[in-house]
Amino acid sequence: MSLRTSLSLSALALAAVLAGCSSPVVLDEAKTPTTAPVVTAQPGTGGSTGNTARPNPTPQSQVPTVDLAKQQAEREAAARAAAANLPRVLYFEYDSFLLRADDKPVLEGHAKLLAAQPSLRMSLEGHADERGGREYNLALGQKRAEAVARALELLGVKPNQVEPVSFGEERPAEAASTEAAWAKNRRVELKGR
Repeated sequence: MSLRTSLSLSALALAAVLAGCSSPVVLDEAKTPTTAPVVTAQPGTGGSTGNTARPNPTPQSQVPTVDLAKQQAEREAAARAAAANLPRVLYFEYDSFLLRADDKPVLEGHAKLLAAQPSLRMSLEGHADERGGREYNLALGQKRAEAVARALELLGVKPNQVEPVSFGEERPAEAASTEAAWAKNRRVELKGR
């Protein structure tokens, strides 16, 4: 007998053994009878009377109902309330698009808001200070906005809920040419749409 034939016969034997060990457990609750015979003794006879119906353990009218729309509305209201006090601007270091560690709670708060309201959309507007060329600053603003978008997506926000865009140096928060003004211009603004 060849090895292939021997393996085939072994597989068939194993399948037959497993089929013989199958359990007669009822998997469909709807087909389970609601009454079952109960054996009771007659006083003084020592015999049984036969079938007695078991009461239904939980009538349909007593099953608690869950209002999913109400729960969703409550989650959305809680997320809006929590996000109301969150900053809507994230700042960056000079010539960088790396998020700062202290921005994590802000990002988490906005992510919770967006996750609780799947229809909500947010525009992530990247900006740069006036130093550097126009094209370079547009690209830097875009990288900053995309960094925020990636962070929000990692926190559970759907990609279609955020749109990263760049304004480069075109929309400064402060028009002065000072270090304090430049620091305020290196930012991403989170705006709801």
